[in-house]
Amino acid sequence: MAINTFSIVVLMMRLSFVGPTHFFGGTITARPYNNSQTTGPISLIVRERLSWLRSRYSPNCSPTTIAAQTPMIGDAMVMYCRTGTCGAHWTTSTMNTYTWCTDFSLPLDVASGEYYNTFSIPINIAFSIGYASCCWLDYLGVGFASLGWSVVSRISTVVRPDGYLNTSPVAVTLPIIYKEINIQHIHVIQMADFDGSDILICRWSTSSGNINSYDECDGICNGLPGGVPGAVLIGTNCTMVFTLTRANWYYGVALQFEDFYNAAAITANNPMSSVPLQFLFYGYPNPGGCTVSPEIIGERPNRACIGVMPNDNITERVIVQVNCPGKSIVDFISTVPRGVTKSGILNPSVGVYEVILSWIPRSDQYGPQGVCMAAIDNTKIQSNQWCITFLVGFRSPDVIKPQLVQGSASPIGTIFQNHTLFSIQTSKFVNRPTRNGTTIYFRDATAGGIIVSKFDCGYASEVTYTGYTVVIRFPVAPWTPGHFYYVTMDSGVASGTEFCGPESAPINDPTFWVFNIWNPAVSSTTTTTTTPFTTVTVTTKPTSTTSINTLLTTTGIVITTTVPVTTTATTTPTGPSTTAAPTTAGPTASSATTESTVAVMYPKDFELACLQPIALMTALLFAVMMPIQGLVLYATFTKLSNTFNRANISARTRHKTRMTRIMRTQNSTI
Repeated sequence: MAINTFSIVVLMMRLSFVGPTHFFGGTITARPYNNSQTTGPISLIVRERLSWLRSRYSPNCSPTTIAAQTPMIGDAMVMYCRTGTCGAHWTTSTMNTYTWCTDFSLPLDVASGEYYNTFSIPINIAFSIGYASCCWLDYLGVGFASLGWSVVSRISTVVRPDGYLNTSPVAVTLPIIYKEINIQHIHVIQMADFDGSDILICRWSTSSGNINSYDECDGICNGLPGGVPGAVLIGTNCTMVFTLTRANWYYGVALQFEDFYNAAAITANNPMSSVPLQFLFYGYPNPGGCTVSPEIIGERPNRACIGVMPNDNITERVIVQVNCPGKSIVDFISTVPRGVTKSGILNPSVGVYEVILSWIPRSDQYGPQGVCMAAIDNTKIQSNQWCITFLVGFRSPDVIKPQLVQGSASPIGTIFQNHTLFSIQTSKFVNRPTRNGTTIYFRDATAGGIIVSKFDCGYASEVTYTGYTVVIRFPVAPWTPGHFYYVTMDSGVASGTEFCGPESAPINDPTFWVFNIWNPAVSSTTTTTTTPFTTVTVTTKPTSTTSINTLLTTTGIVITTTVPVTTTATTTPTGPSTTAAPTTAGPTASSATTESTVAVMYPKDFELACLQPIALMTALLFAVMMPIQGLVLYATFTKLSNTFNRANISARTRHKTRMTRIMRTQNSTI
């Protein structure tokens, strides 16, 4: 009996160590309500996003509490002003760690939430806010819940050199990211800044010697047991290279994202703000069998930026492809803004799963709002993190659907085979996309939709952006006469100019932009065979029948349709019938063949054909006009010379004076 009691006690102790405590990481950001304000107290929006042990807070985070936005989750822990210009603008009652629940995962027992509010802060001051407590979860570093946490953010209302107030960077991640042990991983953390010209750098959080003058990471600082052993961080693009070595173990990551006005500020280590981001990696062993992770394949690509307006009804589908037979998606872990709701997991086809996000942005959510998701299959293998940004208050450009003649695209309808210049209009000023994978495709509909050409707008020199227009120039025309073509586009082919560049929606409609290639080989051949007292079929090879449309295409070629024409003719002999007299065996047959061709002259052929006549006409005109021009010039200069010659002017003056004197003398005599 004593042995059994001892076993129960040991088991209870073991379970208490395996179960996590309550903190899973978070971030704190700030931005001015009006970044052009330069006097008086400013309105500063401070936002925190934190992740917690779901089962710790009752009622647990659920679709009901997410929709109601109550009750809040988290600890009533004060966010203190730690260093810098502290005062009445930030007190112990200003902000705590309660958040509105926005996400949860039952298998991982994690819930995430956010809270934001607007505070009046004096201008031209800087200070650091944060919270510190205990504890991170068990099985993190030392193996039991003893590691403290500290999350600290630097806020500045100092007017920038360009005359604006600073907006702190934004970084988004999932609270827990699954990675297989004993293989090298490369993980990129998405970061962005509303101040588009700033230089962003991420670094490891440190316990001292930093811009915050405070411990930024406590128990999970890099190099400590709670961190990721041997991890390498590339600060310019925030890329981590690391290998996890222990199965069923958590590893803490603490980073700071800092924005610098220019290279000199980097040299002086003088960031304008410093934003924390803390999260966890979880190491799992190779489960055996097929270990290819699920993949989020659409509708939006990773790192997409979508412009939305407050009160818009937003719907986004997150589509996942399972790459191993017999596996299924059992959960999604996510980080979404306040008010986003998620559908249940749908399974529309074999190996494909999806979840639908619905959201009506609030007016107080102006600016960038990050969304991150990952799918988890039934063997606990997680897809790569997929993140997009909704830019509230800014519209994405729309690619305007082409129309005949005065449409937004050129060309459409029937065009020549050597056509190489294409363009399409957008609804707002656009730039080249800031990411690759934004491809425009030209597909051959006649050949079943195969891709004949494609250009990645992120870098392709064949694609240029000018104002409201996207222009595509083909080095060589790839078209086949008589074929029909259509154009499709990835998300982000056209990107706006604000912040992360709100992207145009993907276009997969095969009727959106359509054109066909004129076939100059228009010909017909008719063959008629006549046999006495028989009925024969006369077949005409495919010819072109043209129905004139009052609307011409953008090339000026009339829209045509080509259909094969088949006719049946009955032939009756007109001569006398044959008699029973001996005749030559075999039927009597006659045939007639007619053929017509259409001479086609391409624009280039027309240009070459006109070179010699134009040259001859030019020479002839020169030969005729040069003598005439010489005579006209001679007469003109002679006239000018006589009119303005000083001797002639003096002679005319003397003659006029003499005549005046003569007339005066005659008048006196009379």
